[in-house]
Amino acid sequence: MTELTSSLSPSVSRIRSINPVPWLLSAPGAIFFLALLGMPLIMTLILSFNSFDYSIGIVSSFGLENYYEVLRDSYFHEIFLRTYSISIAVVIICILIGVPEAYILSRMRNPWRSLFLVVTLAPLLISVVVRTLGWVLLIGGNGLLGKFLEVVGIAESSAGNLMYTHTGVILALVHVLVPLMVISVWAALQKLDSAVEHAGLSLGASHGTVFRRVVIPQILPGILSGSLIVFALSASAFATPAIIGGRRLKVAATAAYDEYLNTMNWPMGAAIAIVLLVANVAVVMSYNRMMERRFRRTLG
Repeated sequence: MTELTSSLSPSVSRIRSINPVPWLLSAPGAIFFLALLGMPLIMTLILSFNSFDYSIGIVSSFGLENYYEVLRDSYFHEIFLRTYSISIAVVIICILIGVPEAYILSRMRNPWRSLFLVVTLAPLLISVVVRTLGWVLLIGGNGLLGKFLEVVGIAESSAGNLMYTHTGVILALVHVLVPLMVISVWAALQKLDSAVEHAGLSLGASHGTVFRRVVIPQILPGILSGSLIVFALSASAFATPAIIGGRRLKVAATAAYDEYLNTMNWPMGAAIAIVLLVANVAVVMSYNRMMERRFRRTLG
């Protein structure tokens, strides 16, 4: 009995030593967060279990028919495959553009560094819809890109029309999301000691070797966090795929929108949204867990 009491005493003392002040201070923010985000998600989840009849409307019931249809129908398989293939392509292109851009910006001197940093992040100050409509003017059939290709004789005007194509959607999403990659890598570069680079150069390594073997491993956490942000936002993007892709190139977000407003099948739209949410969370957590294990093996 004394041994049991002695074994439980540290746990009891820790419980008694918990300071309630941080919990009380964070309670208003937590309640506000749950009210604005948690409740709509719970209501969407409950709605997804209902059924739908075109003559009656939403039928209050509890069933998994909507999820069965989403997971079994090849139509939805194609939509989700398209969604994640576009997201992966956007992440790769954002890494290829954002990492060198952030590195070059970090090596600039003021006032050029501040000026180009503002130029790089300026698209974040503009609405996504406005930026996407600008891409419509650029890559549409009568857009500047098509006219340029026609003038130089590379292709006909119709060949320059990237509307309703994977390429057009990827280009527009990259333009929208690459500043977020630059911000993540920029934050990691601020912690990088320039003396390490100089040491590599003094030992005879080229600038490319130093960047590949010294800089990249140290800013890898910023690259990974930026890729997670870009992937999550591109997989759940709605405005850009809806405008550039249209009805020909549906992704998961636009498919849920169509179910809500076109067919009025709200339970099916809710099921698509929940499946998209669960898939995004699973991919992000798996990716994060895999990277943590890799870091642990690297650091021993």
